This record gives sequence, C-alpha cells and structure tokens, in this order.
Amino acid sequence: MGTARFDVETDARLDVSDVTDRVADAVDDAAGTDADACTVFVRHTTAGVVCNENERRLLSDIEELLASAVPDEGWSHDELDGNADSHLRALLLGNSVTVPLADGELDLGTWQSLLLVECDGPRTRTVSVVTH
Repeated sequence: MGTARFDVETDARLDVSDVTDRVADAVDDAAGTDADACTVFVRHTTAGVVCNENERRLLSDIEELLASAVPDEGWSHDELDGNADSHLRALLLGNSVTVPLADGELDLGTWQSLLLVECDGPRTRTVSVVTH
C-alpha cells in the first residue's frame, strides 16, 4: 500500500480535467505491482472525481448538467461565502473513485478516463492516490 499526491490547476468555475495519466504515474510511484486497486481522492469539498469518457462534447455536457441541476444562487450557505452551488455540485459527484489494477496498471475500460471536476475554480486542487 502506498500514497502519492499531485496538484491540478483548474481554469474556470466549472471545469473538467482528465487526470488519468497523472493517476497512472502516481500508481507507479506508490505501489509497484503488488496492489489490486487504487482510490483517487480529491481533498476538497467543492470538487469531485469521476470515471467517464474524455470526449470534448461530453465534458462540456457534464459542466452544463451540473450548472443546470444546481442553480448558482438561492442557497443558505451563500450567506457565508457565496459558493453553496459548488458544494452541492461536488456532493452529487463524490470525492473519490476506486479503480482496479492489473499488473500495476489502471484497469480501465476502453473509453474510461479519470476526471477531476472543478466546481469552484479556478483553483489548485490536490489529488491523492492510494494503492491497496
């Protein structure tokens, strides 16, 4: 079992970044070939991690879905810091995903990628990869 971390710079309030290659590198750094799985965890309450296809139009659709599903305004938490929508969008996504490993490599399907979904950017996000 091992842990590795990396940072991701996001560019917009809602932004989807493919982190698959960086996760694969982190798995190499953390585990070797003994681990059976890895958990990818974003250490923030206004970002999420998902497994889906990295296709330009779909990434745009993900951003649009989140924007339309959770309105920007009208939430109680906005009285504190104006980002309740970001917390609620991240809640829908989840902050981690677990991926099986085969011979020390990510065992993803043909069209699967690991995506960091920023909901309160632009920011620097820290992603942890734990092999187990």
